[in-house]
Parts: sequence; structure tokens; C-alpha cells
Amino acid sequence: MSGNRKIKITDTTYRDAHQSRMATRMSTDDMLPVAELMNESGFWALEMWGGATFDSALRFLKECPWMRVRKLREKIPEPGFMMLLRGQNILGYQHYPDDVLEAFVHATVNNGVNILRIFDALNDPRNMEPAIRATKEAGGHAQASVVYTISPVHDVEHYVETAKTLAGMGADTMCIKDMAGIMTPYMGYNLVKEMKKAIDIPIHIHSHMTTGMALTTYIKCIEAGADIIDTCISAFSGGTSQPATETAVSILEDGDYDTDVVLDNLTEINRHFTEVRGQYDEFFTPADIDVRGLIYQVPGGMLSNLRSQLRAQGMGDQWDEVMEEVPRVRKELGYPPLVTPMSQIVGTQSVLNVATGERYAVKAKEVRDYVRGLYGRPPAEISEDVRKKIIGDEEVLTDRPAELLEPGMEKAREAIKDYMQKPEDALSYALFPEQAMQYFEHRKVHGE
Repeated sequence: MSGNRKIKITDTTYRDAHQSRMATRMSTDDMLPVAELMNESGFWALEMWGGATFDSALRFLKECPWMRVRKLREKIPEPGFMMLLRGQNILGYQHYPDDVLEAFVHATVNNGVNILRIFDALNDPRNMEPAIRATKEAGGHAQASVVYTISPVHDVEHYVETAKTLAGMGADTMCIKDMAGIMTPYMGYNLVKEMKKAIDIPIHIHSHMTTGMALTTYIKCIEAGADIIDTCISAFSGGTSQPATETAVSILEDGDYDTDVVLDNLTEINRHFTEVRGQYDEFFTPADIDVRGLIYQVPGGMLSNLRSQLRAQGMGDQWDEVMEEVPRVRKELGYPPLVTPMSQIVGTQSVLNVATGERYAVKAKEVRDYVRGLYGRPPAEISEDVRKKIIGDEEVLTDRPAELLEPGMEKAREAIKDYMQKPEDALSYALFPEQAMQYFEHRKVHGE
């Protein structure tokens, strides 16, 4: 069938899997016992940083995120270390100055994370180019991402043209990032086929099992020429996470695809993470399939955030109303893909619309900033009526948003000069000032 074509596996257990199923609560100490086995299991890469892990390490675990990288790298020298970088948003929910982005990328590569998966929530290449350039300058592998969603303006041509632009910026690989698990197998096949014709770099497929389709979509994408897929150890697989590594490797081997993954190692790794999972029952979510994602296009992380917001506001019985409001708000805002931070922005405004009973009577600050153009160029025109409700006759920014920002690194260094123990501390503060200061105070008492 394939002539033993090699398919590379990126395992997401250390990042996206526990972010999707366990509220990003896994500690570094829970990762280390099987680190050597992860090193010896034949993975192309381990996605182990970025996304919400940095924030959660400081906020909830009282860990230094940079030390996680160093500790894991000591035990895992072989596979690539991958992180998820939100383009100009880096790891946060707003744009950061270029000097902060460049310093962060260089420090990340110097600490041992050598593959940076770079995306922008609006697929605006202007918000990705500085990160791609900085990654290449630092000696890292720049994986550009096309965020997959469904709308009247998001078609194969849109994705292929975006991929061509990003490849032209120097991307080493291209990721099709299906954060909601809504890319159907045949759509995936067609998209990969057309993208393969347009760009001459490996294609990496990322999806979630939220709607139950991801593994089948992976297979069709591989048949169309995809080179790399994301999976995770079965203890954290399914539901809003990725397909199980063990299952994917077994299926591919029966189809004569060579993955280099050592299946025998995965049993012991899974045994460990099954025990770890049991320590986090209060955070762990079931591996249910939610086909409503095909209608609402809400990714797993957004589903859990919405549920949390509704419970906190005593609106648990209005779940269906909010879920129906999400696609309406998304359409009016120009069909932004529901990925961080746009998933939070659309979700919060949807909750506000339902809670007040009057749509856009209360506007979230982030929605105002988005409509002003401070996040980038919307995929489609924002509804004129909604724009007026949100910002009136205020002028909309058309330049790259980060060009408006003042440099931030010197200010960060000055702000924490009495706390700084290593250069990376200034980056932690520049990204998350409140959480970083709380961690620095904790570190003074308890150590690293």
C-alpha cells in the first residue's frame, strides 16, 4: 500500500494531552519517572511545553517552567522538544512587543526546545513572521501552522494560500492544526493533496478526538502524503485529547507504514501515566465524544472553559443557550477560528450575551480590542451593526498590531531586579507579571 513509507510520531502526553484532559495540572515530577523510556521510544518529537503549561506551572504548580525544560532535557536527549507558540501572543492572550518575542524564542531554543509550532488565531501571517524569523535565527525548527476551521471563507484555497505564504517565510514544516477535531477524513485527504502540490516541506497533522474522527482523519491524511501526526499515550487519549499513540502505531504498522516507535515501551509508559491520572481525579475529564463540535466548532479547551464560566456565574442550566450563541457571535465577528485567544474572546462574549439577555449590551474588553484590529486581520468582514455596537465610529487598525507596542524587556528586568535569579525570570514576568511575582515570592521561601 505504501512501500513502508516512514511516518513520524509526535507524542503530546507532556503538553496537549494533560492540558486537554487534566486542566494542565501534571507536574514535572510526574513526567520524569518515564523520561528515559520516552527518550528510547522512537518519537520524532515530544510536545512538552507551550500552550497553557507555562502559565499553569507558575500559577498552580509553583514550578519554574524553564526548569521543566532543563530537567526533561537531561533525561531525554534524543527526540525533538516541541512547544506551542501563539505567534505574537507567545503564551498569553494579547500581543507582546517584538523584543519580548525575540528574547523568548532565543531563550526557548537555548534551553532545549528546538521545534516551535507557531500559529496565529486568525491565520494572519503578519503575526507569525517575527516568530518564524526569530526561531530560524536562534537555530530552531520553525513549524508554521494553518488553523483549521469551517466557514464560508475557510476553504482549501484559503489554507493552501496561507501555507504558501508561511513556507515562503522560511517554515521548516507545516502543521494543519485542527484544534476542535472537526476536519473530516475526506476533507483532510483533499487538503493535504493540494497542500503537497503547493509547498515542498513536510506536513504535520494535529487533531483532537472531540468528535471521534481524528484517527480516521489521520489515516486519510497519511494516504494523501502527510508526514507527521500527533498522538498521546492512551492513559490521556480520547475525548478532547489526541488519539492513542499505541493504537495509531499499530494501525500504521499493519498498513506497512514505518513509525520507528517501540510499542513494547509504551505499555510501561502507559502504566505510569495511568497511576498519575488517578492523582488528579478532580481535574480529569471523561473521554466522551461530543458531536456538537461539528455544529458549534467549539474545541475541547473552550468547552471546559465555558462550563467553568457558567458554573461560576450560576448559569449551568443555560449551557445549550450559550452553545447556540457561540456560532452567531463567531459569524458576526468575521468567522475567527475558535482557538486561543479567539475561543476565549468569542466564548466570553457569548456568555455575556446570554447572561444579560441583550446581545452586546456588555462588551468584553478583548472583544473591543479584536474589533479595533488589535489582534490582526479578521478572516471575513465583521458585521457592520455589531462593529458599531462595540466600538461605534472608532477607526480600525490596519497595520500589524505589534508595531504599536513599546519594547518590554528592559522594563521587565527593572521590575524584578530584586527577585531575578536567572535571565529567564524577566521573560516569565514579561509574559505573566502577576503569576510570576507570586512564584518569585514562593521561591524565596521554598526554593526552586
